[in-house]
Amino acid sequence: MTPTELVQRQLEAYNARDLEGFAETYADDIRIFRMPSTEPAIVGMEKLRDVYRARFTSQGLHAEIVNRIVIGNKVIDHERVVGIEKNPVEAVAVYEVVDGLIKTVWFFYPEKPFPVPKAQ
Repeated sequence: MTPTELVQRQLEAYNARDLEGFAETYADDIRIFRMPSTEPAIVGMEKLRDVYRARFTSQGLHAEIVNRIVIGNKVIDHERVVGIEKNPVEAVAVYEVVDGLIKTVWFFYPEKPFPVPKAQ
């Protein structure tokens, strides 16, 4: 599977709120950063599952790709997400694919960080 196909599969699982399908696209030692923080917001599969289990309870949750750029093993998506806040949230996500799984993600936001749901 190419990096583009993998990230697309991850997006489709996100929109279907398929936690298992979503998690399968990530490495066990996944690290997700919410820039400009230099400390990861999510480290490891257990934390990823906890955070996204909570996120997937949001009514009307849906992400769409506004634009996608691919450079080698990096997939860069301009995303618009509804169902998290009152208004759509826009972000740029940089997905790094290593050995067929998403290893690292960097999220960039135009104004404020994307809200992180509390793990249940």
